[in-house]
Amino acid sequence: MSRITTAFQKLNGRKALIPYITAGDPNLETTLETMHEMAANGADIIELGIPFSDPMADGPVIQRAAERALDNGVSLKNVLETVRRFRERDNDTPVVLMGYLNPIHKMGNTEFARAAAEAGVDGVLTVDNPVETISPLQQELQKHGLDAIFLVAPTTSEERMAEIGRLASGFVYYVSLKGVTGSAQLNTDEVEAKIAVLRRHISLPIGVGFGISDAESARKIGAVADAVIVGSRIVKEIENNAGSEAKAVGALVKSLKQAVEAV
Repeated sequence: MSRITTAFQKLNGRKALIPYITAGDPNLETTLETMHEMAANGADIIELGIPFSDPMADGPVIQRAAERALDNGVSLKNVLETVRRFRERDNDTPVVLMGYLNPIHKMGNTEFARAAAEAGVDGVLTVDNPVETISPLQQELQKHGLDAIFLVAPTTSEERMAEIGRLASGFVYYVSLKGVTGSAQLNTDEVEAKIAVLRRHISLPIGVGFGISDAESARKIGAVADAVIVGSRIVKEIENNAGSEAKAVGALVKSLKQAVEAV
C-alpha cells in the first residue's frame, strides 16, 4: 500500500491538505527546510514541483519560482536528491512530484521511475502527458510502486473521466477552473457539481486545486472534495519572505490546515 493511500486512510473521512512548492526556489536547502515545516504544520501530502522552462499550466507566480530554480541550476536529479534527504527525517509524509514530461523524457521513463522510487517519491503528475500517451511512463511507475496522478479539467468528458479512473492511483487532481495556477475565479457550486459527476467514474480520493488562496476558500473546497491543493498562494509566501521562507510557509500551512479541519 502506498504512502498516499495510507495517508487518506489515516484521515478517516477528514479532508487532506496538499501544499505545493517548486523545488529549488529560492534554493534546495530552503526547499528541504520548507518541506519539513509543511509536514510539521499539517500537510498531509507534499506536492513538489519539478522546475521547467515552459510551465504551460502555471501562472506568473509559479513561473517565477521555476525561473529562480532554473537560474540556480536545479535539475530533476537535484529534486530527487532533495526528496531522498527529506526521507532521512520523515518517512511518513507522501511526496508527489508535479511537472512536465520533458525532464523525465530526458532521463528516460525506466531510469526516472527507478530513481524516484529509490529517493522516496510516492506519486508523479505530468501535466502534459494525457491518458492517450501516458502508458509507457505509467507502466514504469506502476512497476516501481509509484502512483500515477492525473489532472481532470472542467471540460473533461465523462468518457475520459472513466479512462482516468481506470489508470490513476493515489488520488485524482481536479482543476477547479479554466486557466492557469493562481487564477481567482473559483466557483464552489460548479466544483461541487463536477465532483458529483467525477465520483460516478472515479473511486479514488479527489483533490481540488487552482484558485484556492486563503483559509476561507480552502474551507469551502474542503466541504466538497477529499483534498485541498494549494500552490500559488504558498509559492507567493516564499517570494515575499526572503530569509524566512520556511517559517512563513509553515504558518500559512497551519492556518490552511485549521480551515480544512474545521469542515
